[in-house]
Amino acid sequence: MIRALYTAASGMSAQQMNLDTIANNLANSATAGFRSRILQFQDMIYQNVVTPGAAQSNQNIAAGLQVGLGTRPSASEVIMTQGDFNQTSNPLDVAIQGAGFFQIQMPDGTIAYTRAGNFQLNNQGTITDSNGNLLLPNITIPTNATSVTITQYGVVNVTIPGQQNPSQVGQIQLATFPNPGGLNSVGSNYLTSTLSSGNPVVDVPGSTAGLGTLQQGYLENSNVDVVQEFVQMVLAQRAYESNSKVIRVADDMYSDINGMIR
Repeated sequence: MIRALYTAASGMSAQQMNLDTIANNLANSATAGFRSRILQFQDMIYQNVVTPGAAQSNQNIAAGLQVGLGTRPSASEVIMTQGDFNQTSNPLDVAIQGAGFFQIQMPDGTIAYTRAGNFQLNNQGTITDSNGNLLLPNITIPTNATSVTITQYGVVNVTIPGQQNPSQVGQIQLATFPNPGGLNSVGSNYLTSTLSSGNPVVDVPGSTAGLGTLQQGYLENSNVDVVQEFVQMVLAQRAYESNSKVIRVADDMYSDINGMIR
């Protein structure tokens, strides 16, 4: 009976973390470039009452008798599907169509990666993200530029008064990873590389198969499917209730046993 209590409690704890994940997805449903997550579970160790394959006699082999001891969250999988595009008409808003991440230089000199392309200019005219961190490679827009054009291949051109043809002032590059699902989320729309993600491969947008191209004047929305998240919320709630009911039944059985002693 003790096993039932702890096993059901592990299920309740797992579903609580599942709900935490769903809540985070829904909270970021309007976050540009956000990637939703789904929680994965695995069963815990088993108590071998009779070990499978054990010899019971010279002719008989035991089928085994094992009792499971619950479940636990095993991984938080990042869903890398493309989000919808939102047209902003802001020349510094850029969306990635396909695979790839923008490279951002953090204050400590490390490189972070993001799908959020809501860029702006700092007081020196250099392109930064919404947090004020520099886009890599650094691109500076002249103060007298009257327009900025970003091609699908990441070439940044500006129009300068008195010049007949646009001038190229920079080239946006994208980074890809062997396993983008292994990137580490650190908040503020940033991801960092890990041993699981592999080393970044940096190239010009659209230069290799699978590497995305850019769309100026658009932002990529979160890929959170709100309807699917609500479905998962209901399933998590029902699983939580089922496990809590097991605890109540086990408690009733304990009460019956205690009543027999009186």
